[in-house]
Amino acid sequence: MNTILTINNLTKKFGRLTAVNNLSFTIEKGNVYGILGPNGSGKSTTLGIVLNVVNKTSGDFQWFNGEESTNNALKKVGAIIERPNFYPYMTAAANLNLVCKIKGVPANKVEEKLRLVELWDRRDDKFKTFSLGMKQRLAIASALLNDPEILILDEPTNGLDPQGIHQIRELIKQIAQTGTTILLASHLLDEVEKVCSHVVIMRKGVKLYSGRVDEMIASFGFFELKSENQELLLTTLKENPAFGNVSHQNDYIKVILNEDVTATEMNKFLFEKGIILSHLVKRKESLEEQFLQLTANQQ
Repeated sequence: MNTILTINNLTKKFGRLTAVNNLSFTIEKGNVYGILGPNGSGKSTTLGIVLNVVNKTSGDFQWFNGEESTNNALKKVGAIIERPNFYPYMTAAANLNLVCKIKGVPANKVEEKLRLVELWDRRDDKFKTFSLGMKQRLAIASALLNDPEILILDEPTNGLDPQGIHQIRELIKQIAQTGTTILLASHLLDEVEKVCSHVVIMRKGVKLYSGRVDEMIASFGFFELKSENQELLLTTLKENPAFGNVSHQNDYIKVILNEDVTATEMNKFLFEKGIILSHLVKRKESLEEQFLQLTANQQ
């Protein structure tokens, strides 16, 4: 698989604040990557560094296996890292034609990209008349004019209404199906779970997880348990290596599974230990639950 971007031990400090702390991950061609984390986690700073608009403090990054200079490599990159910025009194088509001249790409790309983002029917309307969602879609069309190998989006659905959010997410999926690699930064778990194939989870500049989304949520799940003797139940569970983190959650004991254990097997195991359960439910973990576990010790 072709490597699009490699980040090695990247660090960025703003005075005493470390915005990005020893960050490393790799982006391979043809996938949709999400950098997930709360505001202030270093997502936008990371994107700024690889796009040459923010200077790194230490570490390095390479585009396309380092075979080209960063300036040449960035000609193969489409990016939206700020709010769409077009001339308000010019039409959608006129704005994109201007971008074509700046980027040195054929003007016939304008119709193709406007149709892709479903704005061809509004091509002669002025930018100032567009809704926020339409402005964002026009910005994506602009970023795609040079047919980039990778499209970078910073919080692409921020501030949009539900319909606008749905349109942008569907558009990202559609672009990905053409083979374009996508890297997006988001603080929305739901967005990453629905759109991305891979995720890098960050908090306070530190990478907590990097890998496939489906592998992250394809855990063995967890049990919610309750018995008359909760202390004995808690002790028994903690002594068995088949179980991971064991904790009190409201009236129940939550036990993360390190291996596949059925409800019947769990009930039989505890009964043989003299523990009778009054409540037993097995659940799968969502990305949100995984994320909360990862960040629990990073407060």
